[in-house]
Amino acid sequence: MLGVGIDWAEDFHLVAVGRPGEGVVEVARVEHTPAAVEALVARIAGLEADPAEVRVVIETRHGLLVEAPVDAGYTVLPVNPDLVARRRGPARKKDDAEDARIACLLALDQYTELRALVPHGQLAGELRAIARDDVRAARDERRLLNRLRADLAATFPAAMVLAGDDLGSPVVLKLLQRWPTAGELAAAGREEVEALARQAKHGWPQRFADRVTQALAGDHFQARDYLVRAKADTIRLACAQLLLLREQRRSWERRMGELLLGDRRRGRTKQPGDDRGPAVPGGEIYLSFPGLGDRLAARIAGEIGDAIGQFDTPNALQCYAGKAPVTRRSGRCQPFWGGRFRGSLTESWCPRAC
Repeated sequence: MLGVGIDWAEDFHLVAVGRPGEGVVEVARVEHTPAAVEALVARIAGLEADPAEVRVVIETRHGLLVEAPVDAGYTVLPVNPDLVARRRGPARKKDDAEDARIACLLALDQYTELRALVPHGQLAGELRAIARDDVRAARDERRLLNRLRADLAATFPAAMVLAGDDLGSPVVLKLLQRWPTAGELAAAGREEVEALARQAKHGWPQRFADRVTQALAGDHFQARDYLVRAKADTIRLACAQLLLLREQRRSWERRMGELLLGDRRRGRTKQPGDDRGPAVPGGEIYLSFPGLGDRLAARIAGEIGDAIGQFDTPNALQCYAGKAPVTRRSGRCQPFWGGRFRGSLTESWCPRAC
């Protein structure tokens, strides 16, 4: 067997190679270029001709550096960086070469239970990438909304009254993007506000214009002129970013539904057509779960992948998701059952406060 440990980075990687009984025999630096990665695979093939006897340990599950050994037929064992950190010296100091050696020793240790990477198919891989990007976009959306709310509270309190609990709606964002200050909005005519509401597909443009008039007529704090001028462009920029994020997330949601069902949804019923193409295995099952729409179902299906057989038991899948129960012990109280203290962790805990 040949063990390979990789400490990856952006510009270059350190690779340690070893054999059972010999330990680490070679540590080399590999540049992050296609030619260097191909040379690394060729070097490993020269040391071990049987791909099934090559075990590669790396601290990530994704990227071109992972795809190269997987395509070569090697067993890739992704590990958590904390596992490598716990095996460092007493100082716990980060050292790239030492981390590569530790990863190589993990690959050589046959008694260490590491789960081999099962690569996703093309559809499942695309679904996972889109779902993760959508999660990051949702965080960015919340961050920008909080920033916009703070700027409006400081310079344009009437906009907070106008928006209410729906600050992220398209009509409010387009209104603030066009008129980011109270003076500019007050100078705009009612017809312009109604036209903007119709353009944003608001159901009641007249009612929206009335809300704008009532919000501007309220008693609000007046910000300094210099602060209003300074924050106008900031508010306009935040609204433009939020509108782009909203539109992109809607596009991603349609694509996620298409990957789950094999066809995009059509009509008012939002159902796919009869002539469906390739889809992620189990897509309809994920969507059948109560409370799961296209976004949440895509996140679950993308993380599990199209090889659900890699999880032997339901508990294995629960552990992979991070939802398995963990029994903790305080150290000051022993398990209690039937009036006697016992040492089994499977028995119930003492009812007294620990």
